Formats: sequence, C-alpha cells, structure tokens
Amino acid sequence: MEKKITVKKSILKFTDASFIHEEDEIVAEFPLTLVVNGEEFATMVCSPDHLDELVIGFLASEGLIRFKSDIKNLSIDESRGFAYVDLHAKQPINQQYFSKRFIGSCCGKSRQFYLHNDVKTAKTAITNINISVKQCFHLMKNMQNGSIIFQKTGGVHNAAICSNSEIIVARSDIGRHNALDKLYGYCLLQQIPVRDKMIAFSGRVSSEVLLKVSKIGVGILLSKSAPTDLALQLAEDLNITVVGFIRGNKLNVYTHPERILEADQPNYI
Repeated sequence: MEKKITVKKSILKFTDASFIHEEDEIVAEFPLTLVVNGEEFATMVCSPDHLDELVIGFLASEGLIRFKSDIKNLSIDESRGFAYVDLHAKQPINQQYFSKRFIGSCCGKSRQFYLHNDVKTAKTAITNINISVKQCFHLMKNMQNGSIIFQKTGGVHNAAICSNSEIIVARSDIGRHNALDKLYGYCLLQQIPVRDKMIAFSGRVSSEVLLKVSKIGVGILLSKSAPTDLALQLAEDLNITVVGFIRGNKLNVYTHPERILEADQPNYI
C-alpha cells in the first residue's frame, strides 16, 4: 500500500481575534529502515515518496555504491517500512566508518572535520558552468513555486538539479539531506551527467549539506538561506560556488564568485 505524503487533520486555528475549526494538511513522517546484504544499516526518517531514489542516493553518499549497477537487488516494503538492498560486493560493512569523525586534509589546503567515510566520497568539483544573477533568481523562484507539498504544508525542504536555465528535476522531503539524496539517486538511476549542472536548495547550507553536494558532483549550490562557516571553508577547498540568501532581488556570493555573472552570457562547459 502506497504511503500518503500528506494527511488531513482537524485543527483549532486562531485568526482575526477568534478560534475557528479548520481542516489542515500535515506532511507525513515515515521511518524507513535500510537493510544492506542482510545487515541493518540505518533508519531514515523521510517523506514517503521516491524511496528508491532516496535509498540509492543515500548508499552512494555513504560510499557503499558508485553506480546503480553496484546494486544486485532493491526491494521496498512500504507497509513495514523496510528497504532491502543486496550489493554485488559482499564485504562486511564497518559501521565505525560511518559514525566517527576524522581530521583529514582537504585538497591539501586545510584540515577539516569529516566523517571518516567522507574522506573517500567527497569530490572536488570540476566544472566550467556559469550562471547569471538573473538566472539564479529564476531557478530559485521556479523551485519554490513548483513545490506543491511545501505550499500545502510548509513542512518540507526542496532541492532541484538544474541547468543554468531550467530545473531538470525537483524533490521534496521533511529532511533536507533526504531531498539531496533523492536527487543523487535520480541522477544515478537516469544516468544524468552532473558536471554541467547545479543544485537549487531551500535550506541552510551546513557542512553536511555542502558535503552531500560535493558527493553528487556539481559545482554550484544556490540557496535561499544562510551558510555556515565550516560549509564555506569546505566549499573553498572543494571548488564549489555557494550562493545564499537568494530572496527577492538580492543574493550573496560566498565562494568561487567567478561562476556568477552580472548579466546573461553564453554558458561554456
């Protein structure tokens, strides 16, 4: 049975100096336990849509796979909240690599804190794509306007894979990391090349978000919200352009500003 992304609930709403009874739409929260090669690996709390993309993107982000062909079998039991994955590689999963912090060298420039596995999976962006300020506003507006779930509930994060002129695919989830994993899974399933793409994102740009973006492999991250200092340090080292606070007719370019053009120009890849 397919899970509902939203549910309706009768609420008491205070407006215009009085209470009224109203039916409200609430975003669903769904726990999905991931079992890899017969071993319980993780439980994700997510929005119950595009679960195959979520699982594949999460496995790639964690470094368990690189391509969809690394997966021998994937089945999802939505009624019980389990995803079962069999990988062609049968080596045991060392859980300590996914829970312990590691101080490593990032591109030889600075020492940063990673999860141990991030050292293997974070990528330095290789791209010649650029985008105009006008296009930044256009992509952010289209992503937000296209999120029906956000408009109904206000309870999800939005993310989109884009060219410099249009949105290719957008995903929503209660978890901002999940929204990015769904994009990653989509790109792997559809074999979408990402070096000439960018990501538009609705949430705060933390170091974890920046690392997710680096693992996907894009070179430009557009956000309507703020970055953290560690995220920007990582973005400098990983050659990722971060543009934040894209709201109205204003934006901030934090790293690698050479890719952001003041006026529309031809894009070179």
